[in-house]
Amino acid sequence: MPKQSDYFKAIAKVSRALGTAAGRDEILRLIVQSAVETMEAKAACLFLLDEAQGMYVPVAQKGLSKGYTHAGLKHVKTQIAELMKKGYIHYRDAATDPRSENRGQKKAEGIVSVLVVPVRVSDRFIGTLALYTAEARDFSKPEIEFLTVLAEQGGMAIEHARLVEGMRKNAQIFLDVATDVISSLDVKEILQTLTCSVAEAMGVKAVSIRLLDEADNTLKLVASCGLSDKYLKKGPISAEKSIAEALKGKPVVVRDAATDKGVQYKDEKKEEGIVTILSVPIKSKEKVIGVMRLYSGVPREFTDGEITVVTALAYQGGIAIQNAGMYLMLKSDMKELKDEIWSHRSWF
Repeated sequence: MPKQSDYFKAIAKVSRALGTAAGRDEILRLIVQSAVETMEAKAACLFLLDEAQGMYVPVAQKGLSKGYTHAGLKHVKTQIAELMKKGYIHYRDAATDPRSENRGQKKAEGIVSVLVVPVRVSDRFIGTLALYTAEARDFSKPEIEFLTVLAEQGGMAIEHARLVEGMRKNAQIFLDVATDVISSLDVKEILQTLTCSVAEAMGVKAVSIRLLDEADNTLKLVASCGLSDKYLKKGPISAEKSIAEALKGKPVVVRDAATDKGVQYKDEKKEEGIVTILSVPIKSKEKVIGVMRLYSGVPREFTDGEITVVTALAYQGGIAIQNAGMYLMLKSDMKELKDEIWSHRSWF
């Protein structure tokens, strides 16, 4: 059994790496290696949740074969609920425990017991750190706490890398969108590019842009990325019944679309795999003309920084719409002017 001093040494080693210029992947490899060696286990793996693929994606592992298959998104959601409630999950016999997925593969891999702890950034769940043993094992409180601390260090490394990469990506998105706004008058093309760029940068399942039709007070779809045709054809979106607060000019986060009273088409959202929704207003000349919505397939807490970035990008979308409108007005005026001049061609 590992000693308390072993825990301290392992945590100190990872902490030193966090304080250096070591890259994210290097630190995560050190974390899983420390978990295996310190806790005398068969294997360990650190997973990040990838909504686009609908599964846990292993980003660092030690002791598992390349052909080992990990949990799907449905299982992820069940795990998240249990992890948030208890703080860890323990399968004493993963090959027979009904909560465990891919039980046959675990048996073939030689896995008996599994201990899973959450990887968090602030209060946001972003993945798990799993420890695997080759024999049946009950984990002590100090062992669970040690693995939890390692997972927290993994969260720190991931968040630092995310912030650095996010700054780079956001700067690029702003540049791309600003360039499109200046150089293109095809507003649909600009907004379509914007939805996909935001979905990729924010790591969400999907993004849509809807504009307000004042004639019938509904929100009309003009661009989307990541949503199925079936979902997009579900029916009219009422400006009054569908997260109406966003049309008053403020970002709105719906944490659980299945239960929120301000959400339309709850069953369709559940079928589409939508859990959390962020809605931000799109403005033109300070008037709210529509909304940009980000859809997450898992419970998500959007940070103030993320909301600020999305709001700024939605503002760029508003500028694109405004520019296109001005162009169409000018084009119409020029045509009328040409027609009027041509009607008086006898002047020349």
